Order: sequence, then structure tokens, then C-alpha cells
Amino acid sequence: MIAGGAQRTQHKAGSPGLAIGDAAASPVAEVLSRLGSSSSGLSATEAAERLESVGPNAVRSYGVRVWAVLARQLRSALLLLLAVTAIASFFLGNRSDAVVIGIILVASVGLGFVNEYRAERATAALHSNVRHTTVVLRDGAAARVDVTELVPGDVVRLVLGDVVPADIRLLDVVDLECDESVLTGESEPAVKTTDAVPEGAATADLTDCAFMGTIVHGGTGTGVVVSTGVNAEFGRIARGLGDREPETDFQRGLRSFSVLLLQVALVLTSLIVLINLLLDRPLIESLLFALAIAVGITPQLLPAVVSTALASGSRRLAAQKVLVKRLVCIEDLGDVDFLITDKTGTLTTGRIAFVEAVPLDGNSAEHTVLHGLLATETETAGPGQRIAANAMDTALWESAGEVGGQADRYRRIDGVPFDHSRRMASALTAGPDGDATFLVVKGAPESVLARCVEVSADARERLAQLFDEGRRVVAVATKNLDGSRTRVGADDEHDLHLTGFLVFSDEPKESARHSLDRLARLGITVKVATGDNAQVAERVCAELGLGSAGSVTGAELGRLDDDQFAEIAQRATVFARVSPEQKARLVRALRGHGRAVGFLGDGVNDALALHAADVGISVDSGTDVAKDAADVVLLEKDLGVLADGVTEGRRTFANTIKYVLMSTSSNFGNMFSAAAASAVLTFLPMLPSQILLNNLLYDSSQLALPGDRVDPEELRAPSHWDIGFIRRFMLFFGPLSSLFDFVTFGLMLGVFHAGPELFRTGWFVESLATQILIVFAIRTRRTPFIRSRPSRTLIVTVAVVLAVGIGVTYSPFADDLGFTSLPLGFFAMLVVLIVGYLVLIEFAKRLFYAEPLHHPPPSPRRGRRRRLHRRAAHFGTGARLPVVVARVANSASGHAASKGGG
Repeated sequence: MIAGGAQRTQHKAGSPGLAIGDAAASPVAEVLSRLGSSSSGLSATEAAERLESVGPNAVRSYGVRVWAVLARQLRSALLLLLAVTAIASFFLGNRSDAVVIGIILVASVGLGFVNEYRAERATAALHSNVRHTTVVLRDGAAARVDVTELVPGDVVRLVLGDVVPADIRLLDVVDLECDESVLTGESEPAVKTTDAVPEGAATADLTDCAFMGTIVHGGTGTGVVVSTGVNAEFGRIARGLGDREPETDFQRGLRSFSVLLLQVALVLTSLIVLINLLLDRPLIESLLFALAIAVGITPQLLPAVVSTALASGSRRLAAQKVLVKRLVCIEDLGDVDFLITDKTGTLTTGRIAFVEAVPLDGNSAEHTVLHGLLATETETAGPGQRIAANAMDTALWESAGEVGGQADRYRRIDGVPFDHSRRMASALTAGPDGDATFLVVKGAPESVLARCVEVSADARERLAQLFDEGRRVVAVATKNLDGSRTRVGADDEHDLHLTGFLVFSDEPKESARHSLDRLARLGITVKVATGDNAQVAERVCAELGLGSAGSVTGAELGRLDDDQFAEIAQRATVFARVSPEQKARLVRALRGHGRAVGFLGDGVNDALALHAADVGISVDSGTDVAKDAADVVLLEKDLGVLADGVTEGRRTFANTIKYVLMSTSSNFGNMFSAAAASAVLTFLPMLPSQILLNNLLYDSSQLALPGDRVDPEELRAPSHWDIGFIRRFMLFFGPLSSLFDFVTFGLMLGVFHAGPELFRTGWFVESLATQILIVFAIRTRRTPFIRSRPSRTLIVTVAVVLAVGIGVTYSPFADDLGFTSLPLGFFAMLVVLIVGYLVLIEFAKRLFYAEPLHHPPPSPRRGRRRRLHRRAAHFGTGARLPVVVARVANSASGHAASKGGG
């Protein structure tokens, strides 16, 4: 993903390297020879030299570019038109106003630039934390390295769920299938072989190759890296993605908000120009005034406020171990009201420990463990070290002791890797003397027992007892085969003989109970989707105090139609033994009822659901495919950390909306007053430079809102953009502001007999004071200061800006700005007006909020284009900076920048 202003670095395309089409059409030996490699891979020294030559295996490198950030501040049609008009005014003799307007414009642009630049730098630093690794052979041993360190000639190992790290010519495969939909759009996985294909075949027909960015759907494989970075097929596509990502619900809300503001600005400016022309006022003066009104009604510093809110939110989240992949995901995280989570590592400690082997049919415990080891696929990482495919296999090897040494005497001939439909793995094994050949199968007890010849009642009773104790259980079975067999398949997994059970523990997490309570108080309903047994999941839920409304298994879900599935998705709490497709279907069923769904998962089988959710949440220790599919990455797998993230998301959204409501209502009121006054006065009620200065001072006071306190009730449920509500708020509170402006007009003319300069100065101070101080009332539905205390920073900022606003009318620049000194009686009148205004607003709040407000649910935002962007980030290097919301927010302040919907 490339943010606005992100700098792309093209990687060097030096040798060695090979076109994927040439590699696909050549025999394996020839490919290895041309790449200067072998089946045992490269040495660490060779890999380092090649990395220096060809550059990192990354699609793009990113950096924050100063000039691009500055350009976005200037991408405003209104600002540019105002600057052009000011220049014309300067050459027509009205030089003082032109200079003042220019200074104000520079200050406004500079303030926005500083805040957005700081936001981008903060985000860039955060996003450099997410890394992706792969297993590669270096110096003949398996090692995990960052995907960006791969070079042509490296030999890599592919297993279920891996994101293929480069374009690879396959050397060896076992039932390997790859999901290539991100490249080809084809939904069915592609079956892979090692046989060379005819020269000139299309990319989709290169069955002996695996492509960067695709997903290993099933089986295993080994291959040699042919192309990396921008030279890979996916790299070429990623270069054409451009800067735009599909919009989130928050971004769509900002865009709709900008449309509302532009509509209001267009009506007011057209009316003002028409009135002034009918009154025979100078064209330039009328045009400047109308443009100042248009700029004044828009929240000029909305980009800065949004950027500041999101950047400060991301920093607080990072301190709480939550990393958002895009700033706008902070808002989306706060929207969640349904959370579907896995069990292992979230509700439990995630520390899988081997407890015991339960032998059956006269076998010994050591024999059962041995069979379990033989069906485990591992990579040798050095003397006495192994890289296992999952935590249970790792725990089994670590506790095997002498039995593990015995396993080395057996020879693995062939095997069928684990997949989520069979829920088993099997190995064709030869005994120590090479005379006995047998099949070892291990997997989910329900799946293995269903393929056994006979299972005793004692075995089933013992299994039920283990489940009731909350244990995780793997069943092991064997079958003798003909000694001449060299290949096995899934159709051989029948007529098995049960050897025993391997028992593992994963205790409930002590902190999970408190975390679940916090999520409940946030109005989030938690559901558990697990590959484990339903009894085990129910026991864990009961121990943690998560009230269960019932459980359902994947087999039972498979028999339901869409309506029945949707009904049980709403009702049940535990979904056990569910497939990846069923997890995604569960997410879609809940979203179909208008709920915002977050999905927390870290495994291969969670990727589909992570893509389908409104907010996909993974963990830093999760699989690459899970982190790639997620919007939010937790640096610690804990529901308490997630609760912090949700709270921060809601706080950020609440403070952003405060600014939007404040600005639209007060600006609309002031500009409506200016339009009305210009129709009855013989002079302009406020000069264009004074309008812009007023707006700049007001907006500056609101930069403290992102750090404001938020009332507890605003955190209890998610809120979404509601343009209808914002419009009603503007039309309700804006005229109340105008009412006091009209009172001020009457007092200035009738009591103080004000001329143009005194009138403009009085209204400037009154309008600034009322719209700045009203923030304390508008920021909360409660009684301000008594039941809702603003932050100290906000209080100080408001006081300083108000003092500056009054002080500028007495400054040496007062004459140039068109101000004059105000009589002391005016300030007594001002205090009375402010008190009356605040009291009226409190009564108006009770009337406006008398009825509950409806907030629309978020809309779907997934698609293939978004998957392409996120997959491109998988192969980024340096700081992976996402789309910056300030660029979108620019449109909400009258800027012309637009966002694509993908």
C-alpha cells in the first residue's frame, strides 16, 4: 500500500535471476544450474551477496515525503481561488487586505502540514513493526528468515497456509494446491506438480510454479526462488495498484460530510454574491467576502484534527500493544459490537503442553507417542532441533525424550499432509529393518475414530472423560500395508486400528475473565469459533464466566440452509470443529443482520473469516497469512488488549465527531449571520481577512479536542457516521448562534452607535468568544464541568486562543486588520451574552437529545482490490505507511482530493 506522499523505491534487477516462464519450461536440474543453486539451497554468504546485488524481496519501499504532504494541504479549490482573488485584489490597489489574507492562508496551510506530517511519521514508525517470515534452507539447514531477505536460488519450504514469498519453481510437492485468486481471480485452488510445462504457456497454466502472494491451500512443497520483488508476477501487478485503497466506513462518512458542506457553501456564497451585486458593491470586494464565507463554513483544520486524533490514538494503542495497519482502522475497531474469537491463546494460555499418552488395545504409552511422532512433519533446524508445523507437534517432540530418538530409526516414505476438511495427517513409514511398512494416522478424534475398524466402549468413555476435563486430544491409529508401497493418499485412511490418544493441556487464561467482563461492558457480544471439541470449549467458557447460549458443531452447521444458519449464528455461543469456510460464513451471517463483526484469529484456517469480517484482528505471533488478512495486529494475544483497542477506537471517533458538530453548527451560524447582515447593512459586516482570521483562531482552539476526555456512555456502544444527524445538529444549533449574533448587531448599532470598524471588531470578538466557549457545552450531553470535565489541555488552549483573539484587536496590526478599540461596556455586554448563550444551549441540548438517535450500521468494505493492497504490504520493506486519512479529510474541508472506492 502506498500513502499519499509515499516514495517508491524500485529495486535493482541484477542477476542471478530467471524469468518464471523459462523456469517453468525447463527441467529442475537445469533451473538449479542456471540459478547457481542446489536442492540444499544457498550458503548464508551466497545469500548475503545476492541480496546486495538484487535488493530486498519487496514490492515497494516507503518513506514520508515532505513535498507530497505540503501539496495535499494546497489541494483545495476554494483556497486556491481565494489566493488568486487576493492576488488580483493586491494589483487592483486593495493591498493591505490581500497581504493579511495571504498571511492567514500561509498560517492555515502550515498548521495543517505540521500536524499531518507528524501523523505520517508516527504511522510509518509503527508499521515497520510487522514482519513476515518463511522457512528457507541455508547452509543445508532449515531456518526462518524475513521474506524480504529471500534471493533467487534460495530453496524454500511451503506448508498449508503459507503466503508464497516469491515466484518459485517447484522441486518437490505432496498434494500441493495454491489459491491463486489474488492473481487470476479463479476461486478454485490450482493443483501443483513438478513436471515442466510447454514453453510459452500462460501464467495460469504454469502448474510447476508457485507465485508470490498466493496462498498454500493444501499439501506441502519445496521450491527454488526464481524471481523476487518487482520482478515477480505479483510485483508487476502491485506496481499498477496506484495510491488508492478501497474506502472504509469512516472514510465514506467523511466524504459524505464534505458533500454536505459544499452544498451549504454553494448556496450561501451564491446568495451573498447576488445580494452584493444588487447593492452595487465592488465586484472584487463582494467576491472576496463570498469566498471567505465559503472557506469559513468548512472546518478548515479538519484534516489536521482527524490526523492528530488518529495518530495520537495509534500511539496510545501501540503503547497498549495494538498495531493498526491503517489509521482509519482505529475508527472501525471502535464500531465492533460482535466479536468472534478462537479459543487457544485467547481464552487459554496458548502454552500447549503434552500431558500423557493413553494407550489402547494393549499398546504401551511409549508406543503411542512413537506413532504420533512418525506422523509429524518437521524440518531439521540443526543438531537436535526441529521446526514443527504446529504447537502440539512441538510439545510432543520436546517431551518425547528417548522415544524421539527411536523415531529417527524409522524412515518416512510418503505422507498425506493435514488439511481442514479431513482434520488428519498420515505417514507411510518403514520400520528400522526396512521390512515392515505401515500407515500412521493422527488427528481429531472424531475423524480418526470414524475410520477405525472397531472402537471399544472403554475407548469412547475415556475420550469423553478427557474432553470433560478440558483436555485437547489427538487420536493415533495405524494400518499395515504392503511392503512394496511407495505412495499413499487420503483414500488409504480407512480400516485403521486405534493405538491410543495423545493428551495435551491448555489452561484457561487468568486475565481472560476480566477481559470478557470489559468487553461485555463495551456492549460487545463474544462468540467462540474453534477447531477444538465442543465439550472442551464449553468447559473453558464456564470456567471464565462467559455465559453460553449453547454450542453447535461444524457437522451440524453443514446441514443447515442459509436462514437456519443465520438464526443459529445469532443464538449460539460456541461453534466447535468448524471449517475455515464455516467461520467465514458465520461472519457473513452476523453482518447480514446489520452487525459490525470483528474476528480474532491467528491461524491458517482463520484467513477467510479475517477477510470477511468488518475488522480482521490477528496477533504478531500468528501465521503470515493471518497477519496479511488482518486489519489490526495485537502484539499480545489477550482480549484485554483488544478491549483497550475498542475503547481507544470509540474515544477517537467521539472526539472527531465533537469537532465536526462544533464546527458545522458554529460556522453555519456565523456565516448565516454574515449573509443576513450583508443584506441589510450599508457595509460588509466583517472583512474577508477578519472572517479567515476568526476561522483560523477557532480551528486552532479545537486542535486540543483529540486528547479530550470522553463520557463513559459514549464508550458503551459503537457509533457510526450519520450525515442526517450532523445536518439536523447544524440546522438546530446554528440558528441559535445566529440569534445571539443578531442581538449583538442590535446592541452595536443601537447602544454603541458603531460605525463599520467598531461593528466589525465587536462582532469579531463576540462570534469568536461564543463559538470557542460553546465547545464545553457541545462536547458532552451532560452538564459541562459538573458532570463532564474537559481535559486540562482543552481548557488552556481555549483560554489562550480567546486571549489572542481579543488581544489582536489592540495589537499594532489592528489597523491593518480593520479593527478598532472596544469600549469597556462592550465586554460587560459580552459576558451577559455568553452566559445567556450557554444557558440556552443547555436547554436546547435536552430538547435535541430527548429522543434516541439512530446510527446506521457500517457497510461492507471487502474486495479483491483490497486483498491485493494488503498482500502488497506483505512484501513491503521499511515503513509500510497506509493511506493517510488526512488526505481523505481534505475533501471534507473543501479540498478537491478524491478517494477511489476500489
